[in-house]
Amino acid sequence: MSDSAAGRLQALFEGHRLTPTQRRIAHCMVRKAGDVPFLSSVELAELAGVSQPSVTRFAVALGFDGYPALRRHLREVAPPETPVGTTARNEYQQAVEGELENLRRLAELLADPAPVEEAGRLLAASKPLLVLGLRAAASQAYGFSYFAAKVHPDVRLLDEGGTMLTDRIDSAVRAGATTLLCFALPRHPREVVDALALARSRGLTVVTVADSAFAPVAAHSDLLIPAAVGTGLAFDTACGPMLLGRVLLEAMCDSLPAAQERLDAFDVEAAERGLFVE
Repeated sequence: MSDSAAGRLQALFEGHRLTPTQRRIAHCMVRKAGDVPFLSSVELAELAGVSQPSVTRFAVALGFDGYPALRRHLREVAPPETPVGTTARNEYQQAVEGELENLRRLAELLADPAPVEEAGRLLAASKPLLVLGLRAAASQAYGFSYFAAKVHPDVRLLDEGGTMLTDRIDSAVRAGATTLLCFALPRHPREVVDALALARSRGLTVVTVADSAFAPVAAHSDLLIPAAVGTGLAFDTACGPMLLGRVLLEAMCDSLPAAQERLDAFDVEAAERGLFVE
């Protein structure tokens, strides 16, 4: 099973109210989409770090008689093998095609623009606006913050953990912050989960871009919009989360009356300073 199999798993899980343990199993299955149809319930339990009965209850929660029925279903919907005479794709091509599939799934998700539009309004209204991303997600948070600062009056990037993270969240709340945008990618640092729990305890609304609706940060997010990562290479690829970040920027700009004026002013200043080579 390829990244399209991960998409089918996501679709299978959507619409079900899952417990935190069940979300953990679901997330593990998405990450190991190619192996899941061939794993026993004991093997899946070990991978997810849960008990075997939890796997059985998870299958029942999805509407199956038990885990064997779920596994049988996954085998039945597995894509066919490469036809005879067709040149097999190498691992690099497969990684690119996996990301293309992730982007197609993101496009389908955005057919309903309401969650993104709501996120845009929340981000625009928060002054200051906190943007959190640690470890693998730090570059996503930085990229969003870089562009957001051109149109938003006060963007505060949180890309380093430690005890100062709490101080900076508290400082932003005292300054009037109402929303925190989080980029959360695997492997999910415990500090991110703790930071989101803290942010909500301080009254902040948490908007999250995560690799899965079943990621560990889901329980601490008010609005989570998923964008899958590619898993075909040694290190995950994150084209989907990056593009979703730009979509959220667009939605935020739509809710900021002075956004275009700020962009025009920046272009004039950049030309006067000779910032860019034509």
